[in-house]
Amino acid sequence: MNLPNKITIFRIFLAIVMLVLLMIPWYDMGIDFPKYLINGEVLSLKYIIAAVIFVVASLTDFIDGYLARSKNMVTDFGKVADAIADKILVNGLLIILAYDHLIPVLVPVIIITRDIIVDSCKMISGNNGKVVAASFLGKAKTFCMMIGLTLVMLNNFPFTYLNIPVDIFLIMLATLLSIVSGCEYYYNTRYLLFSKK
Repeated sequence: MNLPNKITIFRIFLAIVMLVLLMIPWYDMGIDFPKYLINGEVLSLKYIIAAVIFVVASLTDFIDGYLARSKNMVTDFGKVADAIADKILVNGLLIILAYDHLIPVLVPVIIITRDIIVDSCKMISGNNGKVVAASFLGKAKTFCMMIGLTLVMLNNFPFTYLNIPVDIFLIMLATLLSIVSGCEYYYNTRYLLFSKK
């Protein structure tokens, strides 16, 4: 197993640790994480830890991708594992944050539905020997989502001092870009989807 694949596996591990941290009912177990009052907003240490893990895991996504491409170490396992890692990390977190009423429920519904459609298009394209590269909109969506989710877990710190909801703005922008990039991906692969081959 090459280095990029090991980094991807490490990202899956970090994602699972983060989700377990957020899912376990610590209070019911007699464990209460310290909370901090910042400009009238309560920030839990649990979410601070989760945010740090999320940032580290997100950075490994860029690192393993860069190493795999620059060192010519792209493998089929790496492609599959990378996609699984991303889904566990982002979609799992979206569901938990929606359950905790920190983001609208519509966000994970749209994002996950879009991912299913795009992944289906990718599968059909791959079966036809065609590879559609990630678009600028798709990359912009990922960037906005990563920053937005981090800010949500940090209760919009430090923008809470400016009373500007940057966290929710970035999450909604990422959701919009997700829809647009999904439509773009469908448009670029439509001729394969309806081919009679």
